[in-house]
Amino acid sequence: MRYFLGIDIGTSSTKAVLMARDGTVVHTCAPAYDFVTPRPLWAESNPADWWVATQAACREMVAKAGGAANIAAVGLTGQMHGLVLLDAAGQVLRPCIMWNDQRTAAQCAAITARVGAARVLQLTGNPVLPGFTAGKVVWVRENEPDIYARAAKILLPKDYIRYLLSGEYFSEVSDASGTSLLDVARRTWSDEMLEGCGIPRSWLPELTESTVASTKVSASAAATTGLLAGTPIIAGGGDQAAQAVGCGIVKEGIISATLGTSGVVFAHSDRYRVEPQGRLHAFCHAVPGKWHLMGVMLSAAGSYAWYRDNLASGVSYNDLNAEAATVLPGSEGLYFLPYLSGERTPHPDPLARGAFVGLTLRHRRAHLTRAVLEGVTYGMRDSLELMRDLGISPSTVIASGGGAASPFWRQMQADIYGATIQTVNATEGAAFGAAVLAGVGVGAYSSVEAACSETLKVTSEVKQGANASRYASLYPGYRSLYPALKAEFAAISRAE
Repeated sequence: MRYFLGIDIGTSSTKAVLMARDGTVVHTCAPAYDFVTPRPLWAESNPADWWVATQAACREMVAKAGGAANIAAVGLTGQMHGLVLLDAAGQVLRPCIMWNDQRTAAQCAAITARVGAARVLQLTGNPVLPGFTAGKVVWVRENEPDIYARAAKILLPKDYIRYLLSGEYFSEVSDASGTSLLDVARRTWSDEMLEGCGIPRSWLPELTESTVASTKVSASAAATTGLLAGTPIIAGGGDQAAQAVGCGIVKEGIISATLGTSGVVFAHSDRYRVEPQGRLHAFCHAVPGKWHLMGVMLSAAGSYAWYRDNLASGVSYNDLNAEAATVLPGSEGLYFLPYLSGERTPHPDPLARGAFVGLTLRHRRAHLTRAVLEGVTYGMRDSLELMRDLGISPSTVIASGGGAASPFWRQMQADIYGATIQTVNATEGAAFGAAVLAGVGVGAYSSVEAACSETLKVTSEVKQGANASRYASLYPGYRSLYPALKAEFAAISRAE
């Protein structure tokens, strides 16, 4: 039997998945590494660590596959937005400035001023954000001129690993969408954005769609990874697009809601759509010729973890959920705002704060627990409502992450979102999606859509229940709280 290998260059580990054609996951591994925060708001990683982890993962997967000849193709995915800067000889010039690095606010503002905020949004589908790649390049130019003078190539994390595997420079449109350098509607590098940033086009790699067999494993990489020289390397996708492929979000009307530490709401779009205020990310999808919209909530299940660790220490999530189930929807007038880390969607406000609103002597721990779960779910619905405003109406939401494990929370999501909630058999995230894309790239499946149909199965389904109408009446109250408190949040920040 031949297998497909998906490799995800993550923030703290490289996860690899070995997948059979029917979607069965044969083996996984995740060699770990660290990243550093040399200053407040900075985050950097050593690309050499990714390569060590990738080589180890490949050797383990070759053994599990019964030999390198049994791996038909490799698909790549990884953390988006990171800047890997290379010299003319292909050597790394400095540590990667990562997706969660926030040092470039001034550079992003300057780029926006040069190009124009409306034009930036039209071209790239997003504001120029500090996490994105373009501002990092400008920061290096302004703060590390000696390094910048030696620069010859810009790569994203997974594409640096592609370079080491093949010796060639390639990227693909879903990951490139997060650079602020892509014309997202036309799916090509934007000369206008490059000019606005002062970045030579020659520094950027060639672009393909996500299912293209862009390169092959070189003889030198084969010697260190155990892979067979000549094995096709499929373009792959940014981690969010690959994750969506791994959940089956490959046609309109199906949306994913991932409740991890942060929350991500992801919608497939058959055409290029931009939220007028830039509150949703608009990127190219890993499905050729398609796009996606994405809302990001900074503290989703992370809010629940904070609550348990600090206000219910030692109590299991299952016990907290059982207590919350004894309380009526709405938590008897108690709301929770989940802005513990500021917020991104729909309120791009780093000064936003978390809050319980409506506390009375009647409220017990069960009420607080339910209010936290409801507040997080309302916050996720905020992204859904922006998508609905753009004409994408979900009939089904695929739930994943820690929030999908609880039947109680899945039912709450169905009632608050106003959609059927499903879970699927694939739980390996972006690496699984990369393996699916690898199969498409070598013709094992006729399309991404066909691949998802053949590899994914629904494992649970929850429809809206009796509480849906109650939550529909409560949701406007939740939405009114941030505007009422926004000025106070800013005042609190000034007083800190």
